Amino acid sequence: MTNYGTIPTSSSPGPSANLEYLSRAKERIKEGLAARRPWKLMFNIRSVNFPGNLSEAISRVRTNLAYFRMNYTIIVLFILFLSLLWHPISLIVFVVMMAAWLFLYFLRDEPLVFFNRTINDRVVLIVLGVLTIVFLLLTHATLNILVSLLIGAAVVLVHASLRKTDDLYDEESAALMTEPSSSS
Repeated sequence: MTNYGTIPTSSSPGPSANLEYLSRAKERIKEGLAARRPWKLMFNIRSVNFPGNLSEAISRVRTNLAYFRMNYTIIVLFILFLSLLWHPISLIVFVVMMAAWLFLYFLRDEPLVFFNRTINDRVVLIVLGVLTIVFLLLTHATLNILVSLLIGAAVVLVHASLRKTDDLYDEESAALMTEPSSSS
């Protein structure tokens, strides 16, 4: 049997397979962090003022949450990390669950297969989310976790409502707006 036109892949476990996996993981992390907006833009002091009314504040929050989503996630996770410094067991559980998230959700290229069944990404997301919450709550740091999440949410909401949205520029949506329509 001939294999004309097939592309050879590294199927043998070894140093080259490990290096390939690490390089793919590095690229996926870079892609994920590429969604992060520049911190200078986020904390531009000239873009901060009080909203005129409640509807303007809600509009700002929606726009800023969508635009700075990755930045806000990093801020909340950093606040949670800081709150767990005084609970080393919780911190270890947090780091282990972050590794599980990385390997089982963020860094995999192929669908997850368990007992010859393909697991949907939504199921993986729900199971990892529930396990993370349960394991962290089992470490008896419930009050610290809840307070840090509330503080993180408050920081995000305050920033999102005070930051003007006039100077936000999304290259992707601007490129979509300037492309000619192909309906002719």
